[in-house]
Amino acid sequence: MEAIRWTMNQMPACDDSWSALMALDQVEKVRTFHRSFPQYSPTPLRALSAMAKELGLGGLYVKDESYRFGLNAFKVLGGSYAIARQIASQTGQPMERMTFAYLSSPELRSVLTPTTFYTATDGNHGRGVAWAAKQLGQHAVVRMPKGTSQSRLENIRKEGATVTIEEMNYDDCVRLAAGEAAENPGSVLMQDTAWPGYEEIPGWIMQGYGTMADEAAEQMENDAQQVPTHVFVQAGVGSLAGAIAGYFANRFPEQPPKVIVVEAAAAACHYQSALAGEIHTVEGDLSTMMAGLACGEPNPVSWSILRNHAAAFVSCPDWVSALGMRMLAAPIHGDAAITSGESGAVGMGLLAALMKDERCRELRNALELNQNSHVLLFSTEGDTDPEHFRRVVWGGEER
Repeated sequence: MEAIRWTMNQMPACDDSWSALMALDQVEKVRTFHRSFPQYSPTPLRALSAMAKELGLGGLYVKDESYRFGLNAFKVLGGSYAIARQIASQTGQPMERMTFAYLSSPELRSVLTPTTFYTATDGNHGRGVAWAAKQLGQHAVVRMPKGTSQSRLENIRKEGATVTIEEMNYDDCVRLAAGEAAENPGSVLMQDTAWPGYEEIPGWIMQGYGTMADEAAEQMENDAQQVPTHVFVQAGVGSLAGAIAGYFANRFPEQPPKVIVVEAAAAACHYQSALAGEIHTVEGDLSTMMAGLACGEPNPVSWSILRNHAAAFVSCPDWVSALGMRMLAAPIHGDAAITSGESGAVGMGLLAALMKDERCRELRNALELNQNSHVLLFSTEGDTDPEHFRRVVWGGEER
């Protein structure tokens, strides 16, 4: 069985200006925008009290994003907000006017040049962009990497997008989509990773994820009368992880929770970057069942936040995700079952390994995980690949 690998964050702090993206006043504007959608309601925060006791924790809370806008994943939060910001910029109007009602109105369409939004995705981001574009009367073109399941492609196609699976990995798909957007008039690249000169839109996407973080913190405080001591968050390009770390650093500046960044071993570019002390790229096929995390190049915007605010970086083989999927689907009596997909459940699998496997004792102790810990996990997707979900949960597969 392939081992879990980890490193504590020992990097010196750098300029932390990107954390301001997730300032609380900015996040409140994001939530106001999302509240304008008729599909909006906060997704559930599940308190797994029996599981917490079994693992020797003070509390365990799982944000269940399988209910988000009927799309089975959180990514639509970033894509919808970034598209609205882009439209506000194109039309010269204030963001405060960009409600769902206005964005979907004939009034806006009469003044907005039709726009095609290009993006690359392993699944959920592209579906979110396609859904938002369709809702607002625009078009999306989505490029997906080799190995993508047909069900993920069909989910995007159902939203009216032009979508293809390419014979290349995710990072090369990003470059393909960027080139196509640059070559086609009336097109905009709507990507959740950044590079020098392309930072504004990825920053807006990160801000969009603030709605999920703000809901979770609010639900913990109101429903459980707790604040998190530890937050486990997945990283592909790192935009979500950076957004979550930045949000909690702003919400609890005096005593932020420990943020543990969790990656697929086949694409552990943040873990490798933390070891190197600078951005490190992982190349190759990036083959992992955690499709949403199969990204080999860190987003430099979110990386800046993570090197300042993450406590640890952990590289997880596929069996860790499979363990988490099964535990959430079949919890201890009294706890709610959660349908969590391959990229959504890896934090649960890692937490269970840390608390139960003596091979992980050193990391458990370094993170001070114990009976006083209140741990927040983000189950970022449901069964977005239903056939594979059943093979793992029902059939015992780990790939």
